[in-house]
Amino acid sequence: MKRLLSDNLTVLARACPKPLYLVGGFVRDYLCGLRAKKFDYDICGPMLAEEFAAIAQANGFIQKAVYKHTGTVKLSDGAGNDYEYTCFRSDKYIRGEHTPAEIYFTEDIVLDARRRDFTANAVYYDVAGERFVDPLGGIAAIKEKRLTAVDKADKVFGEDGLRLMRLARFCAQLGFTPDEEAFSGAKAHAELIDDISPERIFSELGQILAADEKYGVADGHYLGLQVLERIGVFERIFPELAKGKGLAQRADFHRYDVLEHSFRAVKYAPPSVRLAALLHDVGKPLCMLRDGNAHAHPVEGETLAKEILTRLKAPKKLTERICALVRWHMYDFDCKTGENKLKRFFVDHSELIDELLLLKQADFSGCTDDLSTAPTVEKWQTLLKKMRSEGAPMSLKALAVTGKDLLGRVPAPRISDALHALLYHAVCNPQDNTKERLLKILPKEFLI
Repeated sequence: MKRLLSDNLTVLARACPKPLYLVGGFVRDYLCGLRAKKFDYDICGPMLAEEFAAIAQANGFIQKAVYKHTGTVKLSDGAGNDYEYTCFRSDKYIRGEHTPAEIYFTEDIVLDARRRDFTANAVYYDVAGERFVDPLGGIAAIKEKRLTAVDKADKVFGEDGLRLMRLARFCAQLGFTPDEEAFSGAKAHAELIDDISPERIFSELGQILAADEKYGVADGHYLGLQVLERIGVFERIFPELAKGKGLAQRADFHRYDVLEHSFRAVKYAPPSVRLAALLHDVGKPLCMLRDGNAHAHPVEGETLAKEILTRLKAPKKLTERICALVRWHMYDFDCKTGENKLKRFFVDHSELIDELLLLKQADFSGCTDDLSTAPTVEKWQTLLKKMRSEGAPMSLKALAVTGKDLLGRVPAPRISDALHALLYHAVCNPQDNTKERLLKILPKEFLI
């Protein structure tokens, strides 16, 4: 452990009159044999914030912030390392709220450990003393890949609803399994997720959907969703999609119900389209229960996806992109769309095509766990390759004429429409993408 720590931290620890500890993810990951691409130095000790901040500054650390109420100090050592120090403390919560209602400072490391969430995150490393301190048996839990609450699970999850999401995230990122008490405690308090801000929920969800990238745990993102569903949290965040549980689909296309298919689409999707994969069939439960079929689910899904992402306060541009992917994920699913019509679709949605191909493949694989290339994907990729080889223009930027070329020929309000008409022609007839030819074939309806 010592060789992984910055020299600055070691110097600081030796300058402190009381022990300075590393705690949390850095220590846990070391004991797991894992190494994240990015990590935080969470440090703690019995010194009050003001006392510790003064010592840190005297040893060359840059003070970013001091929060006396929570006993927290944020620091940088000037060498690219950031640290967050928190004084040993014991917290009192109002049921379900993430922020403690009362904070008591202490010098008791056991009390500090019991304010945390899981024993795996409550192992301390004495920096100057070069030893691990394990008040609650966290090392054994780490070795067994087990998530055990630091106190009675009913109390731990009853205090802070965000711990429900953290349980799923740690399972996903680390490949750990909650013990029976932790699982039961989380399930008993699933409704407390309603007390957590949408922004925090969306942030945790994003980490779950990218969980396999953190430490390379295979299918971690899929496992995290399963945990959310099993403890009853998923249905509170995504009630529209949760209605798909047990909702059977056509056996000739699907092995799983709507909800499990959605999870498996996420399983097979690359990180960039996992949120879209999760929501791609969100319109199915509504349509199947209302209409007896899923014909309108892409359109209804677009509306529901927007409502969900707005509710979660997702970024506007991300919301727009996800909704567009949901809307068009079934386009040409039967491979019967004509070539020229498909080319024009590519032009209209050029910025979406790469991700739409990824989503279509994930959707296909999620039906029966078939990892072969989806028929639609194969068709589209073949056509796109042909278009590239022929030099077909995929956007107005690639068109051989511009708006300036049409000035004096086309009324100004109609120039955009005229350019798009020429683009639709040129993408189907790339040999005509020359300035001379396009000006010659400009439809008469646009001419002055």
